[in-house]
Amino acid sequence: MPAADANFEYLEHANQLKDWMEAGCKPAEDWRIGTEHEKFGFRTADHTPLSYDGPDGIRAMLEGLMRFGWQGKYEGDVLVGLSRSAEAGGGSVTLEPGGQLELSGAPLANIHQTCAEVNKHLAEVRTVAGELGQSYLGIGYTPSWGLKDAPQMPKGRYRLMTDYMPTRGTRGLEMMYLTATVQVNLDFGSPADMIEKLKIALALQPLATALFANSPFKNARPTGNLSERSLVWLDTDPDRTGMLPMAFEPDFGFERYVDYALDTPMYFVQRDGGFVNALGMSFRDFMAGNLPALPGEKPTPADWEDHLTTLFPEARVKRFIEMRGADAGSWQSLCALPAFWVGLLYDADTQRQVADMIADWTQAERDALRYGAPVSGLATPFRGASLRELAGQVLKLAQRGLAARNFSDGTGGDETQFLHTLQETVAQGQTPADVLLAKYHGEWGEDVGPIFDTLAF
Repeated sequence: MPAADANFEYLEHANQLKDWMEAGCKPAEDWRIGTEHEKFGFRTADHTPLSYDGPDGIRAMLEGLMRFGWQGKYEGDVLVGLSRSAEAGGGSVTLEPGGQLELSGAPLANIHQTCAEVNKHLAEVRTVAGELGQSYLGIGYTPSWGLKDAPQMPKGRYRLMTDYMPTRGTRGLEMMYLTATVQVNLDFGSPADMIEKLKIALALQPLATALFANSPFKNARPTGNLSERSLVWLDTDPDRTGMLPMAFEPDFGFERYVDYALDTPMYFVQRDGGFVNALGMSFRDFMAGNLPALPGEKPTPADWEDHLTTLFPEARVKRFIEMRGADAGSWQSLCALPAFWVGLLYDADTQRQVADMIADWTQAERDALRYGAPVSGLATPFRGASLRELAGQVLKLAQRGLAARNFSDGTGGDETQFLHTLQETVAQGQTPADVLLAKYHGEWGEDVGPIFDTLAF
């Protein structure tokens, strides 16, 4: 079946799953950029996290944002998110388990548009937050509060995951309630293009972790690591996390990714506005009508898409590829992350050069970077040098790719301007986490409190 015709009422065979994913292939002129970023809400007066309920809670923020054209998304009568029509700008605002407020941006053509979208969203949030006594923090791991302090959002899937996560690893609840990220979703043009983009994404995800490292604290003390958020993922759930070595094997393609997803136990199925507990059950059984939670029922494409969202590798494939390696951070980082990946992957000549660069990297080297980058950032050793040297080479390629795209902001500036913060990071050899640690040990007198003012949007 041609990919463009991959629309099914029910899914019964693995080839339908492959065709559904392959339908994401688009010509380059239709490629878009979708940026997502999370941030922690806190009470401005005392830096404590926001509950869902109450006059100064997360629900009050969602209700306040509705004045800007957002429409409520509900589970039953519980407000759990917002969406906006394409005519009004598109995108959605969602809640992560610990109240992290996430903008899932609209698919946009260039980084200028993406950054304008970020600016508009943050301006809306600041307006409402100022009225509620709230502020919002861009950082990868909560600097001072722990699991006992973290609020829990009233979403059905999170209740299921909260019970399940401790059975799979020791840090899954930290991932849910104490971490925040920024990521970008990018398109591919063909099955071969998906494979090449995914290889590059996985190989360079540790470099993104180092460049954007911004979570050196836990329980108000340095951890000795630069990206505690990234380390959390190493002990969350081995069934659904990691670096996907299969992507570098000769027979990899959509079929192999589908097999990987089918072999990953389910979390839930959405029915009638609620969540049916399918923890540990098999999507293969679901396709055969033998899912214990829903006997006789077969999945829809929406069920498959939901299942794909419960896989958490460092780069994730759906009908696009999600780059998942970066800590949440400053406003500049929210524009820099999409610029980094778009520069590498949305210009054919640049993508080919990057593919050649990583072609002889071994799985052992990729794994070493995955384990090393969250700890030592740009100082992580690599092939007789360090990630700092590699970052310099890769940023030159990203700059070349963005320049080749030649998208102007209308005043003569192109998309390369959004790489400046990363170029400065490499020139100084200081990640955002290194900068925070220097202030903590210096002018802040070993107090993490000033972070809330320094990194608040």
